[in-house]
Amino acid sequence: MTTYHCPQDGTRSPISALTWCCPVCRGPWDLDFTPAPGLTPHVLPGRANSLWRYEEILPLAAPEVSLGEGRTPLVPLTDTVSAKLDYLMPTLSFKDRGAVMLAELARRLNPGRVVADSSGNAGTSIAAYCARAGLPCTVYVPEGTSPKKTEQIRAHGAEVVTVPGGREATALAARAAADEEGVFYASHVFNPYFLHGTKTYVYELWEDLGGRLPDTLVVPVGNGTLLLGAALATAELHALGLIADRPRLVAVQAEAVSPLAEAFRVGAEDLLPAGSGEAAPTLAEGIAIPRPPRARQILAAVRASGGTFLTVPEDEIRDAQRDLAARGFYVETTGVACWAAVRDGAAHRPPGSMVVPLCGAGVKTGMAG
Repeated sequence: MTTYHCPQDGTRSPISALTWCCPVCRGPWDLDFTPAPGLTPHVLPGRANSLWRYEEILPLAAPEVSLGEGRTPLVPLTDTVSAKLDYLMPTLSFKDRGAVMLAELARRLNPGRVVADSSGNAGTSIAAYCARAGLPCTVYVPEGTSPKKTEQIRAHGAEVVTVPGGREATALAARAAADEEGVFYASHVFNPYFLHGTKTYVYELWEDLGGRLPDTLVVPVGNGTLLLGAALATAELHALGLIADRPRLVAVQAEAVSPLAEAFRVGAEDLLPAGSGEAAPTLAEGIAIPRPPRARQILAAVRASGGTFLTVPEDEIRDAQRDLAARGFYVETTGVACWAAVRDGAAHRPPGSMVVPLCGAGVKTGMAG
């Protein structure tokens, strides 16, 4: 294993220290890691049919906690838009890509307890993979979290702690627990191993599209873990000489909770001054994050790619969920936001080929009213 480093001030920490954030600025870690050479389309046939087939680009190898995650289908929606069906993962959301990395890391570090915070999907994934690893797990969730999601977390044997308030209050409660001795904070935001799991989303696209990527990757953004994983993957593929050009990154937020889109539109490098500290109500609960800790990195990644931010109102989220269901895809409300932003007739539809992720299954939340 390598070391953590802080992208803001350069502070370093060994992974074994269980230090979940930079002790100087309290910001998220990045990882000192460079992919090994050797990955080409020709070496992949015959390898494991999971995200672990991309062994050269992963900071962990030979996992014991895998549930067969990854290698989800890529299906056309229109002539130019395809959907990657990441809701067909073991726990029914894309978060399995990062959760398996955190659980495998925790298994190797053998902490006394694993804690996580989540509006549902990340917590479910962490609970499932900790069960696979035989690790005790506590998941902090905000009040109002879908009962179907908390039921799934408990089914995997994790303790659920319901926190009054929204995502910000829940994160603060989990971080207080993470400061206790012997605790591994399986944070999909602060721990960069999660990003090295989500980046496999793009490696799968590269493989399935014959060694290329679409013109645009459209990604829902709350804490930005899928977008930052995508940015990491495109940078690695380019550095390895496996793609000539990087795709645009188009980030989608709910109009009701769009702090990153607001900052992007005024040219800010970071979030604008804080408001109430909690998110407004939105159907897209999974991306209702008012103060994402990696905001600077998200904004910089979108700008560097030549991309942009799009926002969608609640009525378009409802309509997009029904539209996808009519096409055979039953997806939760957060997972339809990208389709709402770019489907035929959308006001700011990007040109060229694009892929949208269908991130979570509709059975987790049901149809929007």
